[in-house]
Amino acid sequence: MPRRALFMASGLALLGFAAFLLATQPRHLLPDDLAGLTADPERGALVFAAAGCATCHMAPGAEGEAQLVLAGGMRFATEFGSFIAPNISPDPVHGLGGWSLEEFSCALREGIRPDGRHYFPALPYTAYDKMTGQDVADLWAYLQGLPPSASPSQPHDIGFPFNIRRLIGGWKLMFHSLDWHMTDPAMPEIERGRYIVEALAHCAECHTPRNALGGLDHSRWMAGAPTPDGQGRVPNITPAKLGWSAGEIYTYLTTGFTPEYDSVGGHMAHVVDNMSKLPETDVRAVVAYLQALPPVE
Repeated sequence: MPRRALFMASGLALLGFAAFLLATQPRHLLPDDLAGLTADPERGALVFAAAGCATCHMAPGAEGEAQLVLAGGMRFATEFGSFIAPNISPDPVHGLGGWSLEEFSCALREGIRPDGRHYFPALPYTAYDKMTGQDVADLWAYLQGLPPSASPSQPHDIGFPFNIRRLIGGWKLMFHSLDWHMTDPAMPEIERGRYIVEALAHCAECHTPRNALGGLDHSRWMAGAPTPDGQGRVPNITPAKLGWSAGEIYTYLTTGFTPEYDSVGGHMAHVVDNMSKLPETDVRAVVAYLQALPPVE
């Protein structure tokens, strides 16, 4: 290859690499909405329940009060590899005890680690990014009062190239949006339900199918999807398939019993346990949101 052509090719390669680094660097999307807030851990307990934090971050097999020891270790198998929930207890070495509220907010809502690198979207920050600063502060205050655990977080088991965190910057450009799916809720109750379903409870993470790159398919919102391990299917909960009355949905979400007197199982049992801790008005709002969804066959 002529020397001039070699220089041009090298220059283009360097420019391309520089553009890749610029496009995929962690960047902040949210305004600073934490200043001046007074956190309330009692309200934080409700945010904790709605967000299902213990469901993923308790130790495998934990029961009762042990579920509040957020030692991590639970494994989540996906087609990209297995993600292992980290320790998010207030332990200063192995948990979040040395973090600030601002670092917690960046991790939870923007998927940015305290060291400035990307988190994998196994942490559902594409839903949590819609949380209010007040709820983030309240949740942080509640977490500080939970028991610490000295269990080290385990590394994820992800193969190349999915283990390259820098690539997540490109994924975020395509799929990390601050927009709501339901853009115009018809009444305040549905708007509250939207906040719980689309932000706190991140229901779409399981109930909406994904494309080949792991982004949610918004054209089939809540229409059901394969389980992450590919061994089963999460049901369609749009009105096309969920034909229960408002009272029947409410009963299911708070007791785990279907109208046919079947009982909830699997991961959904934790969701029901979390929902049962919320005020009745919040659960009714979730029901109203689900019934207002467009039906998707």
